[in-house]
Amino acid sequence: MTEHPALALADAVATELTDPATAPLDKPAVTSHRQSLAHGLPGIALLHIERAAAGRGPWQHAHTWLTAAASTPLTSGPDSHPFYGAPALAHALACAAEHLPNAYASALDALDQQMRMDVARRLDTARRRLDAGDLPALAEFDAIRGLAGYGAYLLRRPGSEDALRAILEYCVHLTEPITHDGASLPGWWTPLGPSGRLDERFPGGHANNGMAHGVGGVLALLALAARRGHLVEGHHHALRTILAWLDQWQHNTGSGPSWPYWVTQEDMRTGELPHTGSQRLSWCYGTAGIARAQQLAALTLGDTARQVVAEHALSVALHEPSQLRHTTDPGMCHGVAGLAHIAARALQDAHASTRPQLLAVLPTLLDVVHSPQAHPTPAAQALLHNHRAGAGFLDGAAGIALALLAPTTGSSPRTAWDACLLLG
Repeated sequence: MTEHPALALADAVATELTDPATAPLDKPAVTSHRQSLAHGLPGIALLHIERAAAGRGPWQHAHTWLTAAASTPLTSGPDSHPFYGAPALAHALACAAEHLPNAYASALDALDQQMRMDVARRLDTARRRLDAGDLPALAEFDAIRGLAGYGAYLLRRPGSEDALRAILEYCVHLTEPITHDGASLPGWWTPLGPSGRLDERFPGGHANNGMAHGVGGVLALLALAARRGHLVEGHHHALRTILAWLDQWQHNTGSGPSWPYWVTQEDMRTGELPHTGSQRLSWCYGTAGIARAQQLAALTLGDTARQVVAEHALSVALHEPSQLRHTTDPGMCHGVAGLAHIAARALQDAHASTRPQLLAVLPTLLDVVHSPQAHPTPAAQALLHNHRAGAGFLDGAAGIALALLAPTTGSSPRTAWDACLLLG
């Protein structure tokens, strides 16, 4: 694949973020968000780690950012989660250590031990909740704050097999129906709103389908674990249970399937499909992330028909202006750069019949992120001075630069930087 001019934007962002002492960071990035993978220093370190592993930058830049991220005491225990505190730094360090034998070994050993302790505590809390017959909070199981996120990390860490197995067993249990107030609900039904708080707009709660906060992330974790040979009792049945749920709530747009962000009590009562027409495509919610999770599950199960449907759904959604127009942000989490990365990831695993469709969407997505006529340096500076998005990984410039690497070079990520997104 010929390198797209958007790769120059990624290079320019990295140049602007060479040194944390001089980089244009907003105040929260170096204060309240310092330990945040989403908005702070560990996420920016990921950009330099991936670039160094790909031979596009020096390892010293990665080390400088990792050192800055670790320069203050790390939050661990109940106040941390996969995107904040010790787990966030652990993800970045582990990505670097894959390419630097023996580097950061003692720090990673300590962080892994802390992560395993945190997982044991979280699983104990989940068991008590199950014993009481209560419904879970999203933060119990999701990719950002919960056990799916911990599983994504432990999947790559030697010596963590027991903790990983316990998480996978929990995920299988999560797919079993639960009876609450006389109603049979999927085990991941939460009494809360999508924000993780009680919400009068969601009386009785909801079932969240998203990759970031819902069962899409659980599906992806189970699929990725199985593909790496980590299987527990009921593993494939759990995959099929989630897939059957998504089939039940699949909406036909006229050109391909899509899936709603969530299902409410009213949807369950009426059986009517939630409208998906005004939903933006993204990693965190909606068809793009769910299609990748279904592709991974289909590959795990050897279900070629489902794989083709998932890949077709993704390519159609990314081709269709009526769906794509709702995605106006350039970022990783819910923006166009993230869509380009998902498409590139799906393309690497795609069936021969759908590869041309997925390949065809990449140039358009890249042009939306960075026009070939635009000069990369001012474009990078504009991204970095966007005070709403900032320099960070999930919404900001570093994440955009990372997301552009695979689709502009035609190469798989050299590190597991996107493991935290459960994309591969």
